[in-house]
Amino acid sequence: MLKLRLSRGGTRKRPVYKVVVADSRFARDGRFIEKVGFFNPLLPKEKKERVGLEAERIKYWLGQGAQPTTRVARILGENELMPMPANGNNPNKAVPKKERNKKEEDNKEAPKAEAAPKAEAAPAEEATKEEAPKAEAAPAEEKK
Repeated sequence: MLKLRLSRGGTRKRPVYKVVVADSRFARDGRFIEKVGFFNPLLPKEKKERVGLEAERIKYWLGQGAQPTTRVARILGENELMPMPANGNNPNKAVPKKERNKKEEDNKEAPKAEAAPKAEAAPAEEATKEEAPKAEAAPAEEKK
């Protein structure tokens, strides 16, 4: 399967990535079919030197069935070469863990308070459910 993915280059702690078309069985930084762009994550998002893509070649390879990885799909979406992927949104990730745990505890306590009124209504629902099969069973016995 062909993949559009990032191949790492640069020195230690100074990554620079090539956007390449490669067989999924090849190593990350190994053999590839064609280089179709680059990505420099160290530059700010506003600079156009951060990402360079060959739009025509990328569209060609997408037409040939190449699948982008999630990171490449996001880069292509930001450059309007394909629709933005929907996954990857985790709003709780930015919240510190201690605060997240407090919110989870608050959420657990709230349903317990709501569950008490439902528990009173549940026996009434069960009674109607028990009566319903008896009503259905009666006509079936009359047919025999």
